[in-house]
Amino acid sequence: MPDTPHDLEQMLEHIDGLASDDQRLSMRQVVESMGSRSFGPLLLLIGMTLFSPLSGIPGMAIFAGFFVMLIAVQMLLGRKSFWLPAFILDRSVPQDKLSKAINWVKPIARRIDNLIKPRLNFMLHPSSTYLIAGLCVTVAACLPFLELVPFSSSIVGLALAILGLALVARDGLLVLIAVVCIVAAGSLLAVKLL
Repeated sequence: MPDTPHDLEQMLEHIDGLASDDQRLSMRQVVESMGSRSFGPLLLLIGMTLFSPLSGIPGMAIFAGFFVMLIAVQMLLGRKSFWLPAFILDRSVPQDKLSKAINWVKPIARRIDNLIKPRLNFMLHPSSTYLIAGLCVTVAACLPFLELVPFSSSIVGLALAILGLALVARDGLLVLIAVVCIVAAGSLLAVKLL
């Protein structure tokens, strides 16, 4: 992809421009167009889902944990793009509905983009991304237990969204913030279970 998105607004515009001839957009098109940068957007999506009220749905944390584990293992294996099962990749949405949703989210993305920038590059060095992937594996393994503690999966969801955003924007400070959120969720879990 010649113009790789470097912030949320660019990423949304990129996705909005991917419509096929039948005016539908599939998950496959999104993942393939992002290439080696698909890990960040997918982590961001999973994190936002967990941070939302959807995290209250029974089993959502387990479902999200499965996908985080899938992403993290592929990061550890050094894959250049993310693999998903065909039944998920072939899901599609109407382009007009997607465009409306993207236009609604763009002003929020613009405000977030004003706060993020490439910094603390050592936190996103290729070797450091293995540490991020290892952190994601740990989070994924703990997600089922977080269903026992109210709001703890929301904190982890926020951390995953921040990690995804860090990978998109190359902002190492966001990685540190995500680690703080994960430690806070772990502490909350330990206090409630011990």
